[in-house]
Amino acid sequence: MPPRGKPDKAAYQKLKKDLKEGTLGSLYVFHGEEVYLRDYYLGEMKQKLLPPGMEEFNLHTLSGKEFDVKVLEQLVDCLPMMSRRTLIVVSDYDLYKGDKEALAALLSDLPEYVCLVFVYDLIEYKADARTKLAGVLKEKGSVVGFQRQEQGDLIDWISRRFRALEHDISTEDAKYLLFLCGDLMNTLISEIGKVGAYARGRRVTRADIDAVATPQLDAVVFQMTDAIAAGNFDKAAAVLGELLHMQEAPIKLLAVLGKQLRQLYTARLAIEHRKGVPYLMELWGMRSAYPAEKLMQSARRFSLPWCRRAVIRCGEMDLAMKSTGQDAQELLTGLLLELAAPSRPAGRQGARG
Repeated sequence: MPPRGKPDKAAYQKLKKDLKEGTLGSLYVFHGEEVYLRDYYLGEMKQKLLPPGMEEFNLHTLSGKEFDVKVLEQLVDCLPMMSRRTLIVVSDYDLYKGDKEALAALLSDLPEYVCLVFVYDLIEYKADARTKLAGVLKEKGSVVGFQRQEQGDLIDWISRRFRALEHDISTEDAKYLLFLCGDLMNTLISEIGKVGAYARGRRVTRADIDAVATPQLDAVVFQMTDAIAAGNFDKAAAVLGELLHMQEAPIKLLAVLGKQLRQLYTARLAIEHRKGVPYLMELWGMRSAYPAEKLMQSARRFSLPWCRRAVIRCGEMDLAMKSTGQDAQELLTGLLLELAAPSRPAGRQGARG
């Protein structure tokens, strides 16, 4: 069972309750970036509403590109066959564009046998409270947002998924998996499958994760800055070489590196002002304490002047890449060498100052 959602909590909890009690309504809007949860609950709705083998007659789909109120009205009028309900799924149609008046009239008087779900996948849901349609959705429907989950919920979910594969994972290694691969469940489910298939022992190890998991770009760049912090230019250069070999554009890598250096700078400032991990999490909107803890650990290896200069040099390099004809790869490699120099043994005393 997926972890509980936080945003749109009332609508989310009502959806769970209606599924459990078999009291699903007639109108829903699903949106949000957590695709795994959205698809999970849409699948649960199909199981609850549609008898096995009768989906062809009772499940109707309509894409935003082909949407027309009259076509939707025809689908609404289709009576269920050997079923109590029909399910209509409309994908990627912006409710607040087009003929809102006609749509509001249709949605305000849906038959009891219909369950209509508008799914926002590739487009963003933006409600317009000034319209009659918004009032109809509020009165007759339920708008459910599926957002990224909290760390604690995700760790519990990761543990359950590994147990289903006859493996165990420690809390720390679950946090590491989140840090490495990101916190979107749709991505995590495939990574858990790969790690579970690779691991030989009952307990999944960090080595198992590193062997087969595909890290997100931010995590790889963090490995590079971590190597700089340790004064290991060779490792930092090797990571950069791997990223360039994967055809990652230097300007994109510089953008990610710049963000991490700004985060490192704020972490160093937090240390100077005796502020901790919660402050850093709030400042950068982090949902997990793990990356904030990693930043604080790295920041302790650098001085405030070094962090400040690193951010400035990154900005200067961004300008150079965009406004000069110099080779972007050479500029990025040169910046990496410059950043690593103060972290080598001869410069570490200064870094502690």
